[in-house]
Amino acid sequence: MIPLARVLVVGAAASLALSGSAGAVDPQAGIVLAQAKNPCAAKNPCAAKNPCAAKNPCAAKNPCAAKNPCAAAGKVDPKLITRPKGTKLVAGKPADLTKEGERLWKDTKLSTNGLACTTCHQRNAAFNPSFAKPYPHAVAMVTEKAGLKQIQLDEMVQICMLVPMAAKPLPWDSKELAALTAYTREVQKNFKPTATNPCAAKNPCAAKNPCAGKNPCGVRKK
Repeated sequence: MIPLARVLVVGAAASLALSGSAGAVDPQAGIVLAQAKNPCAAKNPCAAKNPCAAKNPCAAKNPCAAKNPCAAAGKVDPKLITRPKGTKLVAGKPADLTKEGERLWKDTKLSTNGLACTTCHQRNAAFNPSFAKPYPHAVAMVTEKAGLKQIQLDEMVQICMLVPMAAKPLPWDSKELAALTAYTREVQKNFKPTATNPCAAKNPCAAKNPCAGKNPCGVRKK
């Protein structure tokens, strides 16, 4: 009978031999197994390009947001924008004047810098809440630039010609001034100072991230 101790020694030696042989055949086997594809290391479906990270349409360059054209010019001679006594604007059918004023509202040829009224006032933007008040009333830009405490609507058109649009005031007896004044009055009627900024609404991309839930690969092992 073979002693038990000898059997154990022989068995251990055989095990070591086999182990050594396996290592010689495939020394990288252990590493390969360790580097087996980790189901949690696969490409994260939540790391794909974020559709909300695309160019924000509300962050598009606003021609009136960068360098404010209303703050560009220096002081304005109040005489240039103050309606002369006895002056009356050109008369005409309100509908015709308003239509012409709407056309001029978009006309960049009135300026020397490529701006038009609609450049800054598209969709009633860039108006102070006071724009809703009947004229004459105080306007911050007018007080700052010309030192006037209040201004008439046609005079407001004139300071806009001088400051943001960097042009000369329109002749007081011109059809252009009468038309722009008429159209601006129509814009004023529809102006709502409490209108909500479409870009300030709740961000649809800020909704709960479906990939922000509990990470299944980070679950604590029991």
